[in-house]
Parts: sequence; C-alpha cells; structure tokens
Amino acid sequence: MENAVLPDQEAKTIFPIKVLVVGVLAATAGLMSGLDIGVISGALDFLARDFQASTLAQEWIVSAMMAGAAVGAVCAGWVTQHTGRKWSLVFGGGVFIAGSLLCALAWSVTVLIAGRALMGLAIGVAAFAAPLYLSEVADQSSRGAMISTYQLMITIGIFLAFLSDTFFSYHGQWRWMFGIIAIPGIVYVIGVLFLPYSPRWLMMRGRKAEALEVLTSLRATPQEARAEIKAIHSQLQARQNGWNLLRVNANFRRSVGLGMLLQVMQQFAGINVVMYYAPRIFQLAGFVGAAQMWCTAMIGLVNVIATFLAISLVDKWGRRPVLYCGFTIMVLSMACLSVLLHGSMVDQASRMACVFMVMVFIVAHAMSAGPIVWVLCSEIQPMQGRDLGIMLSTLTNWVANMIVGASFLSVLAWLGGSATFGMIAILNGCFLGLTYLFVPETKGMSLEQIEHNLMSGKKLRDIGIS
Repeated sequence: MENAVLPDQEAKTIFPIKVLVVGVLAATAGLMSGLDIGVISGALDFLARDFQASTLAQEWIVSAMMAGAAVGAVCAGWVTQHTGRKWSLVFGGGVFIAGSLLCALAWSVTVLIAGRALMGLAIGVAAFAAPLYLSEVADQSSRGAMISTYQLMITIGIFLAFLSDTFFSYHGQWRWMFGIIAIPGIVYVIGVLFLPYSPRWLMMRGRKAEALEVLTSLRATPQEARAEIKAIHSQLQARQNGWNLLRVNANFRRSVGLGMLLQVMQQFAGINVVMYYAPRIFQLAGFVGAAQMWCTAMIGLVNVIATFLAISLVDKWGRRPVLYCGFTIMVLSMACLSVLLHGSMVDQASRMACVFMVMVFIVAHAMSAGPIVWVLCSEIQPMQGRDLGIMLSTLTNWVANMIVGASFLSVLAWLGGSATFGMIAILNGCFLGLTYLFVPETKGMSLEQIEHNLMSGKKLRDIGIS
C-alpha cells in the first residue's frame, strides 16, 4: 500500500513546484514593462536638462514607449499565433534589450524617442503573450494568482528601476539608468528559452501528443491532464476567426467591449501618472533633490508588497470584491491628496501626509485594478476570437496609457495639482459604478464555462455564474 501511494505523493510535490517555476519565468515578461515605466521617472529631469527638452518633448519621450507598445499589441496576435507564445516572449525580450541600449547611447531627443518606441514594441508583444500563456498553462483554481504574478513582476521592475535611478541620480547618470536594465532583459530571455510550449497552442498546431505531455507535467494527475486535453480539443473545433466573429456575433462584441473598458479603467485610474511623474508629484508636495527620488523608491516598494496581497486575494475573495475595495480606496486617497495640495505645503506634516496618500493609492491600485484587469481580460474572451479580443484590449491599454503619459504635464500646468488629482478621484468613482454594472465574477470558473455563458447571451456581469 505504501508503494502504491508514494507516486501520488511525489506527483503532488513536483506539480506545484513546476507550475510555480513556469509561471514565474513567463510572468517575468512583466519585469521589462516595469523597468521601462520606472526608469523614465528618474531619468526624465536629467535628460531634459542635457537635451534642453521642452515640456512637449518630455511628454513624447514618456509616451513613445506606449505608442510602440500599441503597435506591438497589434502585431502580437499574429506573432503568438504563428510562432507560439514562448517564442513571442523571447522576441519581446530581444527587442527590449536593443531598445534599452539605444536609449543609453542616444545622441538626440529623436534617437531617444526611437529607443523608447522600440522598448514599447517589445513590451506590447510581451503584455499580450505573457497573460495569454499564463492563462493557458494554469489550472482554473490558480489561474487568477498565476496571471497576477505578471503584474507582480511589473511592480518589481518598477521598484528595481526606482532604486537604480536613485543610485545614479546622485551623479545625473541617466544613460546608465537605461543601460543597466538590459542586464535583467538578457537573464529573462535565457530563462524563457527553458519554458514549455503552451498546450493550447500545441493543440492548435495539431501536436496533441506534445500538448498532453506538457499538461501531464503541469497537472496533479494524468487523468486531469487528459480531461483538459479533451476539453481543449472540443473547444478548438471552432477555429480562430476573430474578425468575422466580431462582425457577426453581438456576444463577442460585448466581451471585446468589456475588455477595452477594463483597460481604460485601469489606466485612467491614474496609476501611471504616479509611476511616470512621481518625482514631479513629490516636488509639488515640497520635496527636493534626493528626497524626491527616495520617496519615489518607497512608492515602488509599496507597489510590490501590495501586489503580493492581490495574488493572495484574487482566487479567495474573487475579482469583483477586490475591485470594489480598490476603487473605493483610490477615490478617497486621491480626494485627500487634492485637498492637501490645495494648501501651501509649508509644514512637514502636510508633506508627509501627501506621501502617505500616494502610498495608499498605490496599495489600492496594486491590489485591485492593476492585476485584476489582466486576469479578467484573459478570461472573458471566447476561444474562437481569443487572440483578437486580447489584442484589442491590450491595444486599448497602451493607447490609454499613451494619452495619460502625453497629457499629464500639460493638464497639471493647466489645472494645477489640486484640481488634477481631484479629477482622478472623480474618475475612480465612475469606475466603481462601472464595475457594479458590467464586471463579472469569474473566480473558480473554467474558461469553457465562461465562454458558454457569454455566448448564450447572459448579461456581462453574470457570465461567471454557473
């Protein structure tokens, strides 16, 4: 009897370890996005001084990454379909390394913008491929946590870039800020080479035996792997034909619209206002020099810690409760920051209160809209239009991100700090209402069940109900 039980015990031990390793390696694609978001925050003032860049030029330096990412998101569907999720991640890593080195060597604003756009192209492909890959290798009980790990890697990348920026800021070495981030890019590419192929992609290419082998290594029992292979095979009978499905099927249009709405909510909640322009915000609060950079690094650390909270909650509380909590706290924190910035900021207590409110906002976003939106966007699209649906939602993310990055300094100069952050509080209040009206609870539901509910015409908020 003991010998009969031992293989099961060994399988249960190996299974979660291998899934964890695969998930972390794939999610490290988010590290590149985080590094790029973080590096520009610290480098912007120094490169603006060296190149005598105008406010408009600075906004384009920031937003060029998002423009490149939008192009990457459009191309990503074709790339992931034909080369596979794994090789898409490798491609993204290679282009990211090239872009970061071009930025480090830039001799003009134009070259710097080109390097940033190249980095964005890499991130756009990775932002599409990584959540897609993670959703396809994870089982339904851990899918939310697995995809949230991608967001965790983004926050770790931001924090590492903030720390690096702080170190190099003492000597104004913005070129090193860009150059150093090529190193984790190289490590990432090497790691991804050891990932297995997505079992769904293998099935789409007719490689059933390989798909079963991969799933058997990623599931607790061979029976579970075979059952999932059968479900994938049944689902794949409806081949990818997203554009035609978008034209003829109103239910698919609803899921695409929801995915795009979720990405607008994530970006206009204001997170990248803080991440791209954190030193400027702390300058408004009265901090100068190194104090701005250390406050920014603290923000990055808080962002990482809060994302761990999201990973622990997403498959326990569910998607909707976490979003309710997050948007409510973001409304309150931005409203308080608006009130504080309306004052004179002459005393230390007021300045520290501003830092605290920014940290509260970061915690709320990192535990809710940051990871949950990526989880939902990977879950709600039907198989036949899956690549197109995720591509359009990812494209929307980067377009909204670009609008925020390209307009914040101008809006800040026009409205002032208090009114700008008051507007962000109002937007988050609207997003709280939209969550109630349209966002489904998908905790514990298989992708096949969610698709069945969507295509049978259930209300969007109900497609996660059995």
